[in-house]
Amino acid sequence: MTDWQGKHVTVAGLGVSGIPAAKVLHARGAVVTVVNDGDDARAREQAAELEALGITVRLGDGATLPAGTELIVTTPGWKPDKPLFTAAREAGLEIWGDVELAWRLRGPDAAPWLAVTGTNGKTTTVQMLASILRAAGLKTAAVGNIGVSLLDVVLGDEQYDVLAVELSSYQLHWAPSLRAHSAAVLNLAPDHLDWHGSMEAYAADKGRIYEGNRVACVYNAADKATEDLVREADVEEGCRAVGFTLSAPGPSQLGVVDGILVDRAFVENRQQNAQELAEVSDVNPPAPHNIANALAAAALARAFGVPAAAVRDGLRNFTPDAHRIAHVADVAGVAYIDDSKATNTHAAQASLAAYESIVWIAGGLAKGATFDELVAKSAKRLRGVVLIGKDRALIREALVRHAPEVPVVDLDRTDTGAMLAAVQEAQRLAAAGDTVLLAPACASMDMFANYNKRGDAFAAAVRGLGA
Repeated sequence: MTDWQGKHVTVAGLGVSGIPAAKVLHARGAVVTVVNDGDDARAREQAAELEALGITVRLGDGATLPAGTELIVTTPGWKPDKPLFTAAREAGLEIWGDVELAWRLRGPDAAPWLAVTGTNGKTTTVQMLASILRAAGLKTAAVGNIGVSLLDVVLGDEQYDVLAVELSSYQLHWAPSLRAHSAAVLNLAPDHLDWHGSMEAYAADKGRIYEGNRVACVYNAADKATEDLVREADVEEGCRAVGFTLSAPGPSQLGVVDGILVDRAFVENRQQNAQELAEVSDVNPPAPHNIANALAAAALARAFGVPAAAVRDGLRNFTPDAHRIAHVADVAGVAYIDDSKATNTHAAQASLAAYESIVWIAGGLAKGATFDELVAKSAKRLRGVVLIGKDRALIREALVRHAPEVPVVDLDRTDTGAMLAAVQEAQRLAAAGDTVLLAPACASMDMFANYNKRGDAFAAAVRGLGA
């Protein structure tokens, strides 16, 4: 659509993406109705803001398709099986997400998108990528699922050379026409299966990021499922598959040789030549999964023509967000690490693999996850375990099966004060040279508002030990 005047558009959901979508469409002359399941104080406040502009808002009624609707624009979290969408499909209507809307509304000279998805590591990789692009002198921003609305960016006054875009599986599901310059799928592990319905559907939505890529489809050589998605993608003529690996790279790959990040994809005569990009020590922190993130970011930047020196400088300048394998303190020779962002088993496994002797603090809301594989792979590293949260019994049962010799403290409480007790118990189990690692493998909402609050509680407890 180029002429929105008088078009009847239903926006499904409020929040970070629904409100900008409603405002943008209304400003272009569309007749906008916002529907929302919730009817709490926050929703009423947001509704009042939109109604003041002349936008119709229906709270507590997200199931019924408004009469006359010609298009639905949905917020990412709304599941595909919602009655509203069923009615829309029966009526032959298109359903777009906010990312699709942003893609369609961007101008003819809009900045190309370098896009990143994966079960874990998306935000870190996108921020690394933006840092590398800035080091190359390019005007860029880290946007998308990272918390910055793509609509605000593509329709704003700021002009960019290129955008580093984080995309979730939810967003990709509702973005059928997105065509990135280059894109990466970092990894694939079971997650959000209640939303997608199956692992196959989840992977297929992740794979949408490769559709129509122009220059490079970046995949994880250690995760065959990501390479399979590249093989299945319909890309532009000349687009290449580029792998990244923690081992020595083959042709058309980036990898690691003797502590050096090396490019054998974007060099002349890649059968024989290689380009040094940075040292492993330039990656902060230099944990294996974070080195993989850095290689993926470097691959996307190189696909855009960024020189090797900018990769090095961008990685050196990068500071990770809080609660991502962050060193809090050393107390009595024990390192305390906050990886509260490890909210699923795949992320926790990557975190556990970064240390040799660990007292592990874990637990929370399992979201349907199982823990046998995680515990079996990590058992030899565990010196002790402290369990917290609603679904801690699931982890305890896996420990009994796969690490019966490891001492376990099971804290039978879900109040926020449990974190202080957990840290104190971890200190009791740890010896000099160990790492106390908060990598819960679970969501936080049984005890905390979000993973940030959980990590803050851990850090505060650790600082208490130091005092």
